[in-house]
Amino acid sequence: MEANLSSFKIILGSSSEARRKVLSEMGYEFTIMSADIDEKAIRKEKPEELVVALAEAKAEAILGRLSIDDFKDAEPTLLITSDQVVIYEGVVREKPASKEEARQFMKDYSGGHAATLGSVLVTNLKTGFRKGEWDRVEIYFHEIPDEVIDKLIEEGDVLYVAGGLLIENPLISPYVKEVVGTTDSVMGLPKALTEKLLKEAI
Repeated sequence: MEANLSSFKIILGSSSEARRKVLSEMGYEFTIMSADIDEKAIRKEKPEELVVALAEAKAEAILGRLSIDDFKDAEPTLLITSDQVVIYEGVVREKPASKEEARQFMKDYSGGHAATLGSVLVTNLKTGFRKGEWDRVEIYFHEIPDEVIDKLIEEGDVLYVAGGLLIENPLISPYVKEVVGTTDSVMGLPKALTEKLLKEAI
């Protein structure tokens, strides 16, 4: 780890356990603040624009709850916000609205493929620097048995992730044929991109 961990603080602007896990694996210590925004109120034509706009809206929501003056003289604090959608046959999928929709999503992926598109936005609360980029991963699936889909729905985690897509779950991982990209990106926080933006922001 090249970065000096004591030279800056990190706030992860997400309540996602998967993102927490990825950032911990990167060797960083951080505090958590979640941004409660109405994601459906933000629409963009291109999915790349949508995920960056959502990460920006999350950053704004969190900044609105912080006193920026507190950060001007302190050590640098970097806020990480992110968003993710799944793209299936050119259509953007966000979190499933119901168990039925989650089941349909997974039936669609069975024997087929989908892509995740995730954004990372880093804001330096001391300097005001802000930069965001996105990362795309293609995922190919074997046939997923109905009983596996039923178990995943019963567990419930698929209801809280974009497109109902959880490739790191032990139930689904045997049916993942190929991942073109990185698993951490599919989990919602691409490590290489996050590291790059943190370095640029400091």
